[in-house]
Amino acid sequence: MRVLYLYCHPLPESFHAAIRAEALAALTAAGHDVDLLDLYAEGFDPVLSEDGRRRYHDESRNQQGLEPLIARLRAAEALVVQFPTWSFGPPAMLKGFFDRMFMPGVGFDISNPAAVKPLLGHIRSITGIVTYGRPFWYALYMGDPPKKIVMRYLWWFTGRKAKRRYLALYHLNVATPEQRTGFIAKVKAAMAGV
Repeated sequence: MRVLYLYCHPLPESFHAAIRAEALAALTAAGHDVDLLDLYAEGFDPVLSEDGRRRYHDESRNQQGLEPLIARLRAAEALVVQFPTWSFGPPAMLKGFFDRMFMPGVGFDISNPAAVKPLLGHIRSITGIVTYGRPFWYALYMGDPPKKIVMRYLWWFTGRKAKRRYLALYHLNVATPEQRTGFIAKVKAAMAGV
């Protein structure tokens, strides 16, 4: 399966980098064709500029400058999204990716605004790999926006047909080495069945 691995963390020495290394190795070992899209390393610009917003609905111009990234998204059969939770949401870099990439003609068809249609039906699997600095109950109290983004928002773009999985490590700030190792093992096991 062609997997687009969307990764968003700025530090190469982070726990997220360790998770990513093991996840990528497991995907490759399972025979998947993996395209790592590291937003920070690739210098993705998350800002939807004034010009970008003005041409957002114009499908003849809205993809200008984003064609290589759009091609990678369109080639994917599975999407893995890995990120830390900051301020009870995804990092601004990742939010900007969604703002800029999931646009008319790419993420959805808005030719009939009363009946918007998703356009990413070729994605058959979505996996979120997410860490939180706070405990589960606090994320639940806040409505757990990261989980909703993976399990509802991204899923909608696939026509609500993709298999979904959400792997979360809550309260990372106080996680023991055993809990961290256990989470990585859980991620590795999940990657075999993406």
